[in-house]
Amino acid sequence: MIQIQDRSINNDRQLFTGNSLHEFHIPVLGTGYSIDTPLKVARFGIASVMSMVDDQLVEQMREYHCEKLGLPYEEIPAGSEDSRARRFTAYFNFIDERVQKQIEEMRAMAFTGESLLDQYFQLLPDVELRSTYERMMSMPEGDSRLQVEGELKSAVVAGSIDVNIMTKLDGQPWLDGKPVDPYYSDASAALRGYANSTFDSTIIFSAGMNPRLFAAISEYPDFHANEEGYIKKRICLKVSDYRSALIQGKLLAKKGLWVSEYRIESGLNCGGHAFPSKGHLLGPILEDFYSRRNELEESLFPIYQKACEAIGRSICTGKIAVTVQGGVGTAEEHHFLREHYQVDAVGWGTPFLLVPEAVNLDEDHMDRLCKANEFDVFLSDASPIGVPFWNLQNSDSEKARKQRIIEGKPGVFCAKKHLALNTEFGEKPLCPAEKRYQKLKLEEIEAENHPLEIEQGLKEKVLAKACLCGDLAMTAVRTLGIVKKGTSAITPGPNIVNFSKIVSLKEMVGHIYGKVQLVTAKARPHMFLREIELYIDYSSRELADCATGIMQKSSKYFDEVHENLQSGIEYYRDIANRFFTKERGLFLQRLDHLKAEVANIFPKVAVHT
Repeated sequence: MIQIQDRSINNDRQLFTGNSLHEFHIPVLGTGYSIDTPLKVARFGIASVMSMVDDQLVEQMREYHCEKLGLPYEEIPAGSEDSRARRFTAYFNFIDERVQKQIEEMRAMAFTGESLLDQYFQLLPDVELRSTYERMMSMPEGDSRLQVEGELKSAVVAGSIDVNIMTKLDGQPWLDGKPVDPYYSDASAALRGYANSTFDSTIIFSAGMNPRLFAAISEYPDFHANEEGYIKKRICLKVSDYRSALIQGKLLAKKGLWVSEYRIESGLNCGGHAFPSKGHLLGPILEDFYSRRNELEESLFPIYQKACEAIGRSICTGKIAVTVQGGVGTAEEHHFLREHYQVDAVGWGTPFLLVPEAVNLDEDHMDRLCKANEFDVFLSDASPIGVPFWNLQNSDSEKARKQRIIEGKPGVFCAKKHLALNTEFGEKPLCPAEKRYQKLKLEEIEAENHPLEIEQGLKEKVLAKACLCGDLAMTAVRTLGIVKKGTSAITPGPNIVNFSKIVSLKEMVGHIYGKVQLVTAKARPHMFLREIELYIDYSSRELADCATGIMQKSSKYFDEVHENLQSGIEYYRDIANRFFTKERGLFLQRLDHLKAEVANIFPKVAVHT
């Protein structure tokens, strides 16, 4: 049984966004949706995350914005010396310079009640700075007001401009038929591009460990503390549980690197790539972090300090931030995560796909998202890296993939190669979404003489793969008119079905802080309950695949999933009885129903395996 720790407010809680007073961040959204989001929201003190997968995309975006602003642009050609790293550095320096310029321009504005400067303070949660602004606006003209205005303008700071590397996406470039030096691998080059930039921000490493990449981090001075103990480029690990945080934290601490933030994400209740666990639910994971947060710091800091002393590096304070994301949809859920688990901030991703002021997405696809139901948003096998991937049934990308199959021409030409990681058919990696791989794989399946049902299931998994490199970038380049033709992949989390209208940035931030209500679904389940539903659906699919022979998993695996779901359900029962007041009865009623569903599924494990 999971023990629920006594709650006490931590007044020294570190805000992960530095000087920003916002309680949320906008996570990385595909490769294209949020590739220039900092230019849209950082001026308001809102933190956001850009993807570091596609160097061609960032080069296109730099050219686009330079032309739009009338600034000089010097191309970094593909294939030139260290072009991938240099492209990221150039783009990040451009973003950094522009955001700082935006801040300077805002500080020079007058308070009119409607200016961007006013909007900065109007968007804030109920903090002292907002109260000071509201008091200032009611003051008469004069020296006293001018003094408060000056203090407020000095307090305007940009939201953190963060970046994300999926550690699994570390393709090895080839030249003249041979692999090049690992120094130029995709993830290593992207890291170098960030390390050489002017950013003072955080890099988020997701999708697990990459020892070669982690070893390279220590080479760059900005990842180490200066003499004052300040780290200019901070490390965040996206983790699935406490054990993962401890293992990866130790690995980096031994290299003299401090992990400043651990970002916890639901295994299934998220957008884009999903990383399902063995039934470990978000609430119990957060409980573990809440109760062992000090233990985590105290376990890692001596290792970090010893390593820094050995290499002659200064040390930081040894404090960590804990953030969370995945399926949050109401101000009540946001507040509960903040106060009950003392997380430093909450990630709001999928709802921002309906905020044109924040992301790149054409009106047509936004309209499809507004109308989407639970059938339209599905957990697919589209990702070439073999990880479950949330998809929209009627996106242009999905329509084009299905049409190619109908025409007997499955697969695509692989141009960018970022997901070309499969070596089943030779030393040179292929992308499972490309034509050549699918042709070879389908022929292999046919030659294996499987029973018809198994053969059909295996083929469907091959044909499900989509060109994510190109189609995720398309959300930006088509929306902005950089290219005229292309098919966009749309990757919302299941939470999108609860929102059904396009809204302004002000409205969405107001929703997060409980000032307006944007949820339109009449019977939206609590985020904790929705995650259980998703695990039931996912486990049912796995069991069905095991029954047909498409997948092989042991009964021990399903026993673990069953046990973890049961334990999580009892934890939520205890939480609801002790801390919920609003709709407690409905929550517990639905929890009992889900418990019965779990019990109904897992006795069949022995039969299916």
